[in-house]
Amino acid sequence: MPGKAADPPALMTLIALSGLSVVSLNMFLPSLANIAHEFQADYALVSLCIAGYAAVSVTLQLVMGPLSDRFGRRPVILAALLLFLVASLGCLLASNVWVFLAFRMMQAVIAPAYAVSVAIIRDFSASNKAASSIGYVAMASAVAPMLAPMLGGTLDELYGWRASFWAFLVMGGATLALCWFNLRETNKTPAATFARQFRSYAKLVRSGRFWGYALCMTFSRGAFFVFISGASLVAVSTFRISTAQLGFYMGTITAGFVLGSFLCGRFSERYGLATMMLMGGSVACVGLVLGILLCFYDVVNLPLYFGACGCVGLGNGLAIPSSNAGVVSVRPELAGSASGLSAALTVGGGAVLSAITGAVLTEANAAPALLGMMLLSSAMGLLATLYVMRLDAEEKPLDG
Repeated sequence: MPGKAADPPALMTLIALSGLSVVSLNMFLPSLANIAHEFQADYALVSLCIAGYAAVSVTLQLVMGPLSDRFGRRPVILAALLLFLVASLGCLLASNVWVFLAFRMMQAVIAPAYAVSVAIIRDFSASNKAASSIGYVAMASAVAPMLAPMLGGTLDELYGWRASFWAFLVMGGATLALCWFNLRETNKTPAATFARQFRSYAKLVRSGRFWGYALCMTFSRGAFFVFISGASLVAVSTFRISTAQLGFYMGTITAGFVLGSFLCGRFSERYGLATMMLMGGSVACVGLVLGILLCFYDVVNLPLYFGACGCVGLGNGLAIPSSNAGVVSVRPELAGSASGLSAALTVGGGAVLSAITGAVLTEANAAPALLGMMLLSSAMGLLATLYVMRLDAEEKPLDG
């Protein structure tokens, strides 16, 4: 039987929901060439299912968060899961590329589930406790996209590309059942009208504290977007390694994030949000500075270089769950809106930083320039943390 309305959902429910939101992005990527071949379409056209999905998800981040503040978390999540199942079935049964792309864009309805999950955590947790729970959810959300392409590639090889969408149906149905029975409504103060919510929303976007937390999260994750944009060029131009080796070394930043998220979950209640953010930003920046120095003195090697990048993952694991908890704690009654807006900023900021990285990097400067761009982004996140700490010194800190 479903729990009482006051019961918080099991953390595993939120982990499953968040995992589905990230797995849906990349599990079928190994099948893109086969999809293009079956539909007799250009690969560039089929690849729109990635960029288009990201664009739709940014828009939905801005919509679903406020909807969850107005109508509640449970109905928004259940509706998103139902639409995701319909979209997955549509992709599975698609007979041409345009139908496939349309339903693939529709699948993006599940992408904001992570942001709404963060709002759910804040509904029943104080800010420091929320950072702990978000750390564990973030840890799972980092592992899922690593494993998903492996699963998708195996399913394609054994059963064809449509097998990934059968898997989406199974995972979506299981998550829907889990949420139906375990996810009670946690938003106890929904806005009475959109007009009242809009007035409150204006107070949120005028909050310096909100922007401090949101920009820390945006620039911290931005360093990861920079990394994935330039790591391949560094691998080819500087270290001459194979794509298989690159895949292994690229995992260092994700492994660092998993460790950092675990440490955040373990220690954020003890040390507080700003301290964890400061530690995370400092670890990232120190590791990158050391990596740049090694590059300039021409003593850098493959493990040391990607070890410096791994420091960014570790720092992000410490800082991002804490800044996420801060974002949704500025105005708890607008936790969904705050989480959605910050998520949209993070994705949009990452896209901009990726484009800048592509313009800056060349084969001649790739190794130090990539670390430099990552350092610039991490340093901006650290500055945002220092701004939050200044506000903490001037104002009453968030509850903890």
